[in-house]
Amino acid sequence: MNPYRPNKILGFLLLTLLFFSCSSDLDFNQANDFKLEPIFIANLASFEIPANQFIEKGMEQNIAMEAQEFDVFRDSFFRENLRRADFFFEINNTINRSYTIDIILLDVNDQPLFNIPFDVPAYTGTKNQVTRKVIFEDVNLELLKSTRRMDFVLTMKAGPALNASSPGSLKLRSSATAYLLVE
Repeated sequence: MNPYRPNKILGFLLLTLLFFSCSSDLDFNQANDFKLEPIFIANLASFEIPANQFIEKGMEQNIAMEAQEFDVFRDSFFRENLRRADFFFEINNTINRSYTIDIILLDVNDQPLFNIPFDVPAYTGTKNQVTRKVIFEDVNLELLKSTRRMDFVLTMKAGPALNASSPGSLKLRSSATAYLLVE
């Protein structure tokens, strides 16, 4: 008996089995139904302003601050696929004065697009935290996509006078949750 004959028979059997193996039609159109819905969470801005920074040359002053630019909306992929954005703000006041805080979203020409106002009560010895969630969808989302900068304007309301040794601070923390749809 030839020693190569069993190998030939085994090879022929394997080849025959391959012709009878199961297969299914591939549906490449499934790639057209591909959809991703990623969610991104990022910090927006934060600050802490001690009470004595509201005093300049012995006089009480309001404060206006410019935050960093919004570079994320310059990216066409992000701008085209953004479906919703939630901004979350948390303000903690430990100063015995009440404030109005305006968060102003500005376009590339420094024109206001959207204003987010906050009334922050004066500190009275207990936790004094104001939180707010702003949802950007539809028309407001289009305004958000045009935003290039965010400014903060802190205005003191009437109350006890502040001086260079006044205790407390005004703290802000904020974050954004972006919902994308990639098809």
